Amino acid sequence: MQSSRRRDFLRTAAAAVASPVLAQQPLSRKPNIVFILADDLGAGDLGCYGQRYIRTPNIDRLAAEGMRFTRAYAGCTVCAPSRSVLMTGYHMGHTSVRSNPGGVPILDSDITIAEALKKAGYVSGGFGKWGLGDNGTPGVPWKQGFEQFFGYLNQVHAHYYYPEFLYDNDRRYLLDGNKNGKRTTYSHDVIAGKALEFVRRHRRDPFFLYVPFTIPHLELLVPEDSLAQYRGKFPEQPYIDRRKHYADQPHARAAYAGMVTRMDRDVGRILSLLAELNLDNDTIVFFASDNGAAPRLSGDDFFNSTAGLRGHKQNLYEGGIRAPMIARGPGRISRGVTNDHLWAFWDVMPTLCDLAGTDAPSGIDGISAAPQLLGRGQQRQHEYLYWELPRYDGKRGQFFDEIPMQAARMGDWKAVRPTPNGPVELYNLRDDPREERDVARDNPQVLARLNGILRTARRPPRAQSQPDPDFLKP
Repeated sequence: MQSSRRRDFLRTAAAAVASPVLAQQPLSRKPNIVFILADDLGAGDLGCYGQRYIRTPNIDRLAAEGMRFTRAYAGCTVCAPSRSVLMTGYHMGHTSVRSNPGGVPILDSDITIAEALKKAGYVSGGFGKWGLGDNGTPGVPWKQGFEQFFGYLNQVHAHYYYPEFLYDNDRRYLLDGNKNGKRTTYSHDVIAGKALEFVRRHRRDPFFLYVPFTIPHLELLVPEDSLAQYRGKFPEQPYIDRRKHYADQPHARAAYAGMVTRMDRDVGRILSLLAELNLDNDTIVFFASDNGAAPRLSGDDFFNSTAGLRGHKQNLYEGGIRAPMIARGPGRISRGVTNDHLWAFWDVMPTLCDLAGTDAPSGIDGISAAPQLLGRGQQRQHEYLYWELPRYDGKRGQFFDEIPMQAARMGDWKAVRPTPNGPVELYNLRDDPREERDVARDNPQVLARLNGILRTARRPPRAQSQPDPDFLKP
């Protein structure tokens, strides 16, 4: 049934009509859409969310010239499931990829944002870390609506900033300067350059540019010109990887700050190119992160990456799933607005479809936030938001048979099951935004309602098979 649903959806591409949300849009053309996604960046790492040490002037400019959301959430607390939620519009109880080993694909029957926007005549390009299907699977981006993809397919490959090659669709793009362990070509720089080329090539088309940057995910490496900006600026905390998966970094804090600022520099390059090509008023730019801050430097959270919230990547407290979300669209989105609309990654698909003047796939979990962005129309609200992270046994290729780690938010109330099969905690985020006081015993009716959501908001995940990693093959 799902495959036929996908065929029916794609068959309507030539007959797409404008959505009522933008039916009276006075501007000259459908907006280009740029969606920039950082990797493991906490909201607190950005100046516009309170960061004091790391410079992010270009992202701060996005916020100053657009809308900054304070209650936006990622799709999950780890990379691949969160990206699956983003691309498909289904929350973690329903999306295809609910594990995080590296190359598990979304399904051929899934309809991605790129495929949905193709109905409206958009050309789509992806540049960075995909994480939703390795070579040889139906999940690769060029089979999921993207005309061009450049970067990493398997997210484990994306852990390394000086690889010997990246992918240009299904072809290996060699980085000869990185052969035999050399560190000459920083992958992030090549990816950013290819994204700019895509904009130049398609400046006359309505385009969807998806830029899932790998920064600031491990490993903690950045070229000297970025590292030097921060070396000696604050007390250091060396990063030593005893598993020997990643390079040791004696200047871990300086490297982390340098990575974030380097990414910010390339956000600025995208904005400058849009202005140079006179596309500023025809483009809506989003910036977000795929999950909360990683715990690698959060023993004392020197940078306040979680913005004072409890938890971090890999758990479902606010610090693990709350994400920065910024949107800028001159002439469409009001400037300098702080918005507390409650939304999450599964809302991105219908939002972008509304902005593009096309229909989102039926039956998804998301609700368009276009009325919030555009300042008109009736904004629907979620009854609840839902997350989970099932434990996955990579050796057996299956999930553990247990109630997974879960969370659900209903208004100001949030339920968290922090461990599989464990008890459910209850927090009132209005009174207790740091989730310090479990009030489950005092609110049995609220707890019962949220427990009902935890039971019914999900279906068991499918088997998460994947091929041997293509990047490890000769």
